[in-house]
Amino acid sequence: MRRCLLAALVVLLAGCGAPGGDEPEPAPRDSGAGKIDVAAAGNVTLTVWDQEVRGGQRRQIESLNKQFQEKYPNVKIERVAKSFTDLNTTLKLAVSSDEAPDVVQANQGRQVMGTLVKGGLLRPLDEYAEAYGWADRYSPVLLDLNRFSSDGATFGDGELYGLSQMGEIVGLFYNRDKVAQPPATFAELEQQLAAAKRDGDVPISFGNLDKWPGIHEFQAVQNAFAPADQVRDFVFGRDGATFASAENDRAAAKLQEWVRAGYFTENFNGVGYDPAYQQFADGAGPFLIAGTWLLRDLTDVMGDKLGFMLVPGREEGQPQALGGESLPFAITAKAEKPDVAAAYIDFITDANAADVLVRTGNLPAMEAAAQPKGAAGEDVFEAWRTLAEADGLVPYLDYATPTFFDTITGEVQQLMAGRRTPAEFAEALQKDFEKFSG
Repeated sequence: MRRCLLAALVVLLAGCGAPGGDEPEPAPRDSGAGKIDVAAAGNVTLTVWDQEVRGGQRRQIESLNKQFQEKYPNVKIERVAKSFTDLNTTLKLAVSSDEAPDVVQANQGRQVMGTLVKGGLLRPLDEYAEAYGWADRYSPVLLDLNRFSSDGATFGDGELYGLSQMGEIVGLFYNRDKVAQPPATFAELEQQLAAAKRDGDVPISFGNLDKWPGIHEFQAVQNAFAPADQVRDFVFGRDGATFASAENDRAAAKLQEWVRAGYFTENFNGVGYDPAYQQFADGAGPFLIAGTWLLRDLTDVMGDKLGFMLVPGREEGQPQALGGESLPFAITAKAEKPDVAAAYIDFITDANAADVLVRTGNLPAMEAAAQPKGAAGEDVFEAWRTLAEADGLVPYLDYATPTFFDTITGEVQQLMAGRRTPAEFAEALQKDFEKFSG
């Protein structure tokens, strides 16, 4: 895809100040070598933690790791693959230990990357970015999503702490055998959900045992009610931002309405994310709300029966969707060979890597010469272009505060279980936001 298509994402740049705390220990600076001859670095073992565990994700990272080691036989990559949940819960302890990994994926936002930066646990990458020309490879917004001030207070500005491989959209996968005409509006989507329920299908396959998928369900509905700027202002903590809005109340009420209507997998809070999308692939029903990271896995099972579209707005021609970029690869402060680690990150995000991502059914964040194969792959790339041109991408709500991920995942689960009213849901999220922002 063209780099220019990402320019419209500039709205995600705006960083904002947030209360700090005690001054952190400064992270060790890089070695100063910048770009090096990896082949002359001697025998090196790089320990890499990633969450590229599903089909297409796994294929691309395994392929690139193999290529890197073939090019540099003096380097051994010890890969530690973890689920997103496991990575989030174990990362801080791991990078704080005396045997810290060298390269890790650290989720954007204040909960993970901001906390690690504040603790001096990640190494700033700006000198490597200059040496390798990363600013020519990415639009400014994609780099800035991985920037923090050195105290972890300002998100979206400051030093660069990671580099992402993939673009992401959370949208609507659909089964072409069960959806004769994709819905053009939110009302048409609801009509098709009701029809699927009457036919005995599962309208939306959904598993929320892992809790984080609920963010996607809520924001998929929220985008039909709340303007993109309202969500962005909240995530970046801009003046006057609040979660207590009529739009968010309506979105929460609509999500509960869908639950009461039986539009989701039965007992969804007890169903895992992976089993839910696999049930959709096996024909459980017409729709699945999920991210483009599942493209390859679903295509492997469904072939050209698989379609992808943006969740439609209340009016035609108003594209808006949750998305951004994948978890960035970062270098830990305790990495013994940071220059080799930087060369590895450069290798898995260069032009060759972009083509590998496309061929393995992924959406690269950088420009690629390869073109997607299959109907759903073409749908995904077209959706990315549409969102860029319409300035329609909104960030993940869990970026908002260091504790917001835990708060929103728990509250969405309670909301969808009927244990929270929309007002109580909004109040809990606003309380978290105010505690952080003051």
